[in-house]
Amino acid sequence: MEMLAWLIPISLFLGGMGLAAFFWSLRDNQYDDPEGDARRILNRDWDDRPKP
Repeated sequence: MEMLAWLIPISLFLGGMGLAAFFWSLRDNQYDDPEGDARRILNRDWDDRPKP
């Protein structure tokens, strides 16, 4: 039972850090590119690297 006293707070802390990172990425608009995603799915050219 003593081990649970360590594991529960550690798991809550790590879960909170993951949740904070997720909200940070939402705030910085990391997931906003709906137009680019739609075009990449339909594109037959598999080489998406920019040309020099």
